[in-house]
Amino acid sequence: MKLDWPECRNVRDLGGLPTTDGGRIRENALIRADSLQYVTPAAVETIRAAGVSRIIDLRSHGEVSGFPTPFTQDPLGLHLPLQDPADPPSTATTIVDSCNEMLDLHPDLFAAVFRAIVDAPEGAVVVHCYGGKDRTGVIVALALAVAGVPEDEIVADYFLTRDNLASMMAEQLAAEPDESLHPEMLEFRETRAESMTAILRHLDTTYGGPVAYLRQAGLTDDELDALRARLTS
Repeated sequence: MKLDWPECRNVRDLGGLPTTDGGRIRENALIRADSLQYVTPAAVETIRAAGVSRIIDLRSHGEVSGFPTPFTQDPLGLHLPLQDPADPPSTATTIVDSCNEMLDLHPDLFAAVFRAIVDAPEGAVVVHCYGGKDRTGVIVALALAVAGVPEDEIVADYFLTRDNLASMMAEQLAAEPDESLHPEMLEFRETRAESMTAILRHLDTTYGGPVAYLRQAGLTDDELDALRARLTS
């Protein structure tokens, strides 16, 4: 369900997505969002009124220091980047390679995000990066897989971001006069359903699936059960 948070373009509550055992993702359990760096004081109050108990910012250290959100220094906010400043420069030439690189390099950082979801006080947990597309998308895909949401639903949710960010994509292309750069911009900024499918295949072939990946990252069965219980009705 898309949420209207002023100055945000890509916010939705994952509540209502079906699980394979006949259940549903609970409303007001997990919210995915784009960056909150532009939100107004009125929007901050809207977010607080939504019953949010934790806001996890997945952006890099440089992004957060350069573009803090109203929650960066707030008790609700928690900065848990999926990259380390000491990482070597990325060699990824596609968005799929970039996401898979993060998964392979830092399972510990992914595990930290899920522990933060499990340990959050009662209420909705918000997860965001800049566009709410790929870093957020991978975290959400892993969470939904643990909860038992079928793959086609996970991919369909990811693809919703395409329409939500279409206007921003058009603005970014229009602002870049060098059209030779547009293909690379589209590769890393456009939302394609097949990108999430490819990331899920990487998790399957390399680790045995999303749940197995998180186990190898260090999450215990008790933590995975707690995550599932938090997300499902």
